[in-house]
Order: sequence, then structure tokens, then C-alpha cells
Amino acid sequence: MHQDREIRMGTEPIGKLMISMAVPSIVAQIINILYNIVDRVYIGHIEGVGMEALTGVGVTFPIITLISAFSAFAGAGGAPLAAIWLGKGDRKRAEKILGNGVVMLLSFTVLLMGFFYAFQRPLLYLFGASDATIPYAVDYISIYLMGTVFVELALGLNAFIICQGQSRTAMTAVLIGAAVNIILDPIFIFGLNMGVKGAARATVISQALSALWTVGFLVSKRSSLTIKLEAMKPDWHVIGGVMALGISPFIMRATESLISIVLNNGLQRYGGDIYVGSLTIMQSVMQMYAAPLGGFTQGVQPIISYNFGAGNFDRVKKLYRSMITSSFLFSAGATILIILFPGFFAGMFTNDRALISLVERVMPVFMCGMLVFGIQQGIQPTFLALGQAKISFFIAVFRKVILLVPLALILPLRLGVMGVYYAEPISDVLSAAMATVLFLLNIKKIVSKETLQRIK
Repeated sequence: MHQDREIRMGTEPIGKLMISMAVPSIVAQIINILYNIVDRVYIGHIEGVGMEALTGVGVTFPIITLISAFSAFAGAGGAPLAAIWLGKGDRKRAEKILGNGVVMLLSFTVLLMGFFYAFQRPLLYLFGASDATIPYAVDYISIYLMGTVFVELALGLNAFIICQGQSRTAMTAVLIGAAVNIILDPIFIFGLNMGVKGAARATVISQALSALWTVGFLVSKRSSLTIKLEAMKPDWHVIGGVMALGISPFIMRATESLISIVLNNGLQRYGGDIYVGSLTIMQSVMQMYAAPLGGFTQGVQPIISYNFGAGNFDRVKKLYRSMITSSFLFSAGATILIILFPGFFAGMFTNDRALISLVERVMPVFMCGMLVFGIQQGIQPTFLALGQAKISFFIAVFRKVILLVPLALILPLRLGVMGVYYAEPISDVLSAAMATVLFLLNIKKIVSKETLQRIK
């Protein structure tokens, strides 16, 4: 039965297969993003302190993002390799990758908790907190860090469920946690009058349930790939391969922390708390539309990997063309909607009229580069699915480290606070153009027997 699920990735009609794999993944990503979105919606409407509380939680975003980045290091790095080896017919090798992925996730948990508990207050000030917002930031992140192991396992191991063709099961794991979070948030925040601490406690409980479901599935007979103690013995060759491929998705997420730090500091310096609050709202809106797009590419990616491993190059070409086209069309459509109705989206997170007015003014500027960025959002996972760590890594670094961070530091010197907002669309357009050039120059050579044989 397990082999039948895998074989269909190489034989089932592409359109039907993409839908069956992508839809559960899309739903899972949308549900997963509700953890942070629902927290922010409720926190932003706390009577009397909503704006300060929302801004305080917003400055914890770099820490939360970095924690999820390490889960991607092991999950998004290991799952495509596991799918490629399944395509080659070597299940033992695929399970070795899974086992070492578990070891990596547990190791990351210890390191992250120790570091952030030791330096949380100075880090939060560095990330843009003020004396007015620091109490809310500390209240939220102190509790959130207790659930680090659940975040690592739930997010990192979910990719290993998807890579074996079981997107619905992966969706269920996320659904359980998100449903509990949606239920507990209003009870803890308002019913029990816990405020920001209640939102954090609800999130930890929810992530724990998702992690338990995910691990429970991967140790059961229902899973094609299972967690085995003998496969968890550290193999530095395997770990090196996972890290080589995982560095790109890690950088993509980790640099979100760097970006938040730079943007928050710029907005705090040139504007104040209300401008930092505007970024919290815009990043939340960006997550709302990026979630289904990320779910789509995450669902299609293992199909590309499996067919590449099996040497089905014609199917690989059809798959990545469909993924890139769909990513561009969805991204452009969602961006147009956000640009036309910024006030509606701002109102989801706050009742503060001044904050809503500011978002209405700056969101069209901040988001306009996303009209073409969908091209990169399709190309990046294509390179990842094909095991191309170096190219994928460069694309990730180019947009955020080479372009966005310097622009966010330089432009405000001439344009004031608006320079921070202009940095985003400029970097989005230029990085999409670079990704397109790299794709056109390299894709024909990559999809070949010679490249496949070099993957060890």
C-alpha cells in the first residue's frame, strides 16, 4: 500500500496528482499560519492596550521565525532527499535521512531555548521593542519558548509525511493544533483574562498536540517512512547532505528575522511604535496570502523530487512549468486584492483608527513588488526539489541579504521612514528577475542523467 502511494507520483496524470497533493498541503499551510494570525487578531483587540500589545508581540517575530527556520533546516532539507531516494527505490536510505532529521531537530531545540532564554530582553529591544511594548513582548515569548521542541518536531517532521505522498495526513496534524488554538485563544485571552500570556499558552498547547500527532504517525505502521532508533545514529555524511540542501530554506526563513530586525529598528527610529505596529499588520497579511502559495509549492515539490529520482524528466518539466506559472498568477492576483483594499485587511488586526490610516497609506507601496515575486516563489522550490542547494541558497541570500537589508538601511537616509517601506518592493522585483535568469541558464543542464547520478 505504501509503495502504491509512492508509485502514483510517477504514473498518475499530472493535473490530478498536483491537485491531490497540493490541496491538503495548501489547507495545512493556511491552518498553520492561523497560529500567529489568530493570536494577533485577538491581541490587537484587547481593550485599551491593543496597539501596544500587538506591537509587542510583533517584535517577537524574529525569534519565532528563527525557531521555524531551524525546523526547515532539517525538514525542508531532508524531505526532498528522502523523496529522491524513494524514487530511486532505496527506502533504507530515506529512513536514515528521517532519523538524522529527528536528531537535528532535538539538538536545535536545546540550543535555541538556551540562547533565547539567556538573552531575550536585550534581543527584544534590539528587534524594535520600546519601554511601552517590552512587557507584552517578554510575556509572550517567555511562554512561547517553552514549546520550542513542539514547534521543531511539528514543522520539521511534517515535510517527511508530505514527501511520501500523504498530504492529507500532514494536513490533519496541522488542523488538530490550529483548531485547538482557535478555540483556546479567546478563552485564555478574554475569558480567563490572561491577555498576551493566554495567547502564548494556547499556542504552546496547540503545537504540542500537532507534534504528538506527527511523531505518532511517523512511528506507526501507517507511515511509509518510520522513525527507527537505529536510523537515528548520527551519520555526518547524511547530516551534511541534509544541511547542504536545507541551508536554502533555512536562510529564506532565518533572514526573515534579520529583515524584521532591520525594518523594525528603522521604523522605530524614523517613526515610532505605530510604524512598527504597521509592519506587524503587513507581515501578517503577507503571511495570509503566502501560506496557500507555500502550501501549493510544498505539495508539488515532492512529486518533482520523486520523478527526478526516478529519471522521469518529461514529467519533471511539466511539473515545474505548472508550478511556476500557478505561483505567479496566484501571487499577482492576491497582491492586487491587497493593494485595492488595505483598510479592510488592517481592520482585521486593530480598531485603532490612526494605525489603520497609516496601513492604508503604506501597504500598497510595501506590497507592490509581490506582483511579480510569484515567479521566484515558483523557481526557488523547483531548484530545491531538484537537489540544487547552491543555486537555491544564492537566490535566498540575494533577495534578503544582498538587496533588502542594505536598501532598508540606506533609503531612509534620503527618504525618511518611507524609505523602509520602499526597500521591500525594489528587492522583490530585482530578485525575481535574478531568479528567472538563473533558471533559464541552468534548468536544462540540471534535469539530466548526469546531474541525477551526482546526487549521493
